[in-house]
Amino acid sequence: MTETTPLRAAIVGTGAIANAHAEVLLATPGAELVAVVDRDRSHADAFAERWGVPAVFDTLAELLAAGVADVLHVCTPPGVHAEQSIAALDAGLHVVCEKPAALSLDELDAMTDAATRNDRRLAVVFQQRTGSAAAHVRSLLDSGAIGRPLVATCETLWFRDPAYFAVPWRGKWATEGGGPTLGLGIHQIDLLAWLLGDWASVQGQLWRLDRETQMEDVSTAVIAFAGGTIASVITSALSPREVSTIRIDTEHATVTVDHLYGHGHEHWRITPAKHVDHETAAVWALPEVEEASGHTPLLRDIYAALASGEPLPSTASDATRSFELVTAIYSSASNGGSVVTPATLRADADRRRSLESPITDLRRA
Repeated sequence: MTETTPLRAAIVGTGAIANAHAEVLLATPGAELVAVVDRDRSHADAFAERWGVPAVFDTLAELLAAGVADVLHVCTPPGVHAEQSIAALDAGLHVVCEKPAALSLDELDAMTDAATRNDRRLAVVFQQRTGSAAAHVRSLLDSGAIGRPLVATCETLWFRDPAYFAVPWRGKWATEGGGPTLGLGIHQIDLLAWLLGDWASVQGQLWRLDRETQMEDVSTAVIAFAGGTIASVITSALSPREVSTIRIDTEHATVTVDHLYGHGHEHWRITPAKHVDHETAAVWALPEVEEASGHTPLLRDIYAALASGEPLPSTASDATRSFELVTAIYSSASNGGSVVTPATLRADADRRRSLESPITDLRRA
């Protein structure tokens, strides 16, 4: 393949998020959207007409057998992510998979193993890592410019009404994998881990306060990171004033991002401690050129890496860490809020296989 030959992209699943992928693919250098698959042919045909996709297939197997694509974008419900991703990787395609990548850590391990044995790339969509502000803050933390991170909070306070959980595949362990901790909070948990690095321990609890669902509608956790930072994490599907917030207090500054589903420079703030002089704080300012977070920079950088043969960028690699953190919250809750470490998590075969855990039910009769 020459540098001028675009990578041929196909999308499986034509729900709402697939439109975001199609829109970005059409504007991404080095990408060409060539095919779409959906089990509902009428949905697939309508999607193909909307985005000018030349080929429609009834099944993923037919698409893979046709050999028309180099990259598969998995935009289906999470219950089939692992099966579809592994099939594509084994067929020689790279995979870009929406979150949550899988229903369990074992499934995600099987996906990464498939990518390794086929020398293909598996990118999981965590677009919160992208954007010039997030990159700048990560560089400040990595360089030590604002001192050692000490304390953090991570809040995903969203609102999902009962109708949200009434969708057939939602609210069930077998088809959604987990509750809001997995389906909603993983975005902010992933951004927190992308900024702070590897984790050392987790203590978590799962709560059902109001919604009719098999899983939690609220979770709480304390994460200790390997670098010594202690973070409090709360995820809620019950919060009318919605917000996604991360706050990191370091030796010399407080860094905050307050947004909802995406962030730009206006959502970030770096507040120097009282002992920091103005000249030093000025060096920490966000860059003049701004790029907001989102699918656009993520897919652009993924396709650039695929075209060059280079490793995936940090914004698209290492999906396991945040999935481990989420799994550790469920593992801890299933053992009475006990401390979970990376080693004990890997020893918890039940939670590696499924996130299904007992929930503390505080709903009123």
